[in-house]
Amino acid sequence: MFTFTGNNDDLFSRRCVWVNGPVIVGAGPSGLAVGACLREQGVPFVVVERADCIASLWQKRTYDRLKLHLPKQFCQLPKHPFPDHFPEYPTKKQFIDYLESYANKFDIKPQFNESVQSAKYDEACRLWRVKSVSNLDGSEVEYICQWLVVATGENAECVVPEIDGLKEFNGEVLHASQYKSGERFSGKKVLVVGCGNSGMEVSLDLCNHNAEPSMVVRSSVHVMPREIFGRSIFELATLMLAWLPLWLVDKFMLLFSWLMLGNMEKYGLKRPKMGPLELKNVMGKTPVLDIGALEKIRSGEIKVVPGITRFSSGAVDLVDGQTLDIDAVVLATGYRSNVPYWLHETEFFTKDGFPNTPFPNGWKGKAGLYAVGFTRKGLAGVSIDALKISQDIGKVWTEDLQQKKQKAPRHRRCISQF
Repeated sequence: MFTFTGNNDDLFSRRCVWVNGPVIVGAGPSGLAVGACLREQGVPFVVVERADCIASLWQKRTYDRLKLHLPKQFCQLPKHPFPDHFPEYPTKKQFIDYLESYANKFDIKPQFNESVQSAKYDEACRLWRVKSVSNLDGSEVEYICQWLVVATGENAECVVPEIDGLKEFNGEVLHASQYKSGERFSGKKVLVVGCGNSGMEVSLDLCNHNAEPSMVVRSSVHVMPREIFGRSIFELATLMLAWLPLWLVDKFMLLFSWLMLGNMEKYGLKRPKMGPLELKNVMGKTPVLDIGALEKIRSGEIKVVPGITRFSSGAVDLVDGQTLDIDAVVLATGYRSNVPYWLHETEFFTKDGFPNTPFPNGWKGKAGLYAVGFTRKGLAGVSIDALKISQDIGKVWTEDLQQKKQKAPRHRRCISQF
C-alpha cells in the first residue's frame, strides 16, 4: 500500500492511497472472513470501517441477553473454529471474543473511523476509486484498487418507520439497536413494534425485568422451536434438504412446530401461507426461533396486539379500536443495506442494496466487484462467499505475479517518494 499526500500544511487535503490488493468495506464478520481467506492466499488488502471497532453491530447495537440463534458449528468463520469450551449457543460476549481472536490470528487491522462516501469504477484506468472521510477530523482519503469487496452486510442501517403521531409521544422511543436491558423499564408499560427474533427477545427480556410489554404483530410470522428432539431445527432442516425437496422439508418443519408449540393463531400469531424455508429464500424473512417468549405470550405476560393507527402523548391507538396507555416504545423494526448510498453501480446491486443474482451466485460482479454478507443465509453464507471471493482474487493475484516476474526488465530506474 502506497500513500500520496498533498500539501502537508493542509490538514484536510485528500490522501490518495494505492492498494495492491482489494479494499474491503466493512469490518464485521463478513469483512473479517474475506480478510482471513485473503491472508492465507498471500493477497494484501485494506479493510475500511466506519466504527471504532470490529463487528460494531454486535458490540454496540445488540442487547445484553443476545445469544447466537444457531449452533456454533453453523456460525464459525473460515479457517478458525470456535473454542471447544464454548457452549452450543455462544453468548454475545463469547462471539465478540471469538471475532477479536479471529482478527488477531489473521493480523487484520482495519482503518477505523473512516466512513466510505463513494465508490466508483474508473473506466479510463480500470480501477476502483473509494473515497472515505475520517469521523475524527474530517480528513479525506481516496483508495485506488483493482478489487472492491462490499462487506457492509444486510444490517448496516436501522429501519425507523414513520408512524402517525410518534413525534408527539412524550415517552421514551428507541430502536432495538439502542436497547440493552429491560432493567430500567421495570414497572413500565412498553410497546414493542415488531415480532421478529429481536421483537420476541426484547419482549421476553422486558417481561423478565418486571415490565409490561405489548408486542405489535401486523402480519403473519413463522414461530419455530429452536430445537427438536434435542437437535437444532436448522440442523435437522439442513440434513433433510440433502435428501428431500424444500417444500416437503417445510411440511415437516411445520408439523414439528405444531406438535411442540401448538396452534399459535389463538394468541394472535398467524402463520404465513408460504413455508418457513421458502419464505426465507424468496423474501429473506427469517423464522422466529422461540427461546421462551411463547410461554409468556400464553400466560398473558406478553400481550400481542395488532397494527398501530397513531400515537398520542402517552398512548397508542390500534387498528382494532383499542387504546393502550404506554410509557415507552421499542422499535424492533429491523435493518437495511446502505450500499445504494455510497456505491455508484447499477448492475450488480438492486436499489435495495442486495445483489441481483441470488445465492449461491451473488458474490461476484463485474470489474473486480464482490459482495459478501448478503446471502440471507447467516454466517454460513458468509463463509461460503468469503472462500469463493478469496480464491477468485487469489488466482488473478498469483497469475499477475508470475507475469511480472517473466517480464522483469533488465534496467529499471526506481524513484521513491517515501
